[in-house]
Amino acid sequence: MGKRLRDNERMPTLEQISAGGVAFRRIGEGEPGSLEIALIPVGPQGRWQLPKGLVNAGETPETAALREVAEEAGIETALVEPIDVIEYWYYDSRGAQKVRYHKKVHFFLLEYVAGDVANHDGEVEEARWVELETAKEMLSFASERKVLEKAYTLLRRDKS
Repeated sequence: MGKRLRDNERMPTLEQISAGGVAFRRIGEGEPGSLEIALIPVGPQGRWQLPKGLVNAGETPETAALREVAEEAGIETALVEPIDVIEYWYYDSRGAQKVRYHKKVHFFLLEYVAGDVANHDGEVEEARWVELETAKEMLSFASERKVLEKAYTLLRRDKS
């Protein structure tokens, strides 16, 4: 156990900043339940997630969120407002070295403007519109389910 702690102390920690969004479209008049959310499956396990990706040098999180949703979900969106910033840690390899990452993800509420989820880039296998309640069940990570709940609260506020 002691050796493992010493190894972790020497393991480099890198910061990563990502951005993405809850891209939504209204599918009828009425309650916010008539909303669809754009989701993508990621990784070999096909974990359903909100579209997001790394913020490039010189890019704002807002610009990155719009770009990532366009690339991964194939749709153009308009920025409505920030939702939340989530943080987590994970381990990965960088070449032959193990690295610990501290990741911050800026999520924004994004309204559908144009495009088709079939036009996603090759980075993802699929993108699809999913009814709000189904999206809550499909999302693989609790942190993203909380982001979706916050988005729903913002959308309900806007309908009042």
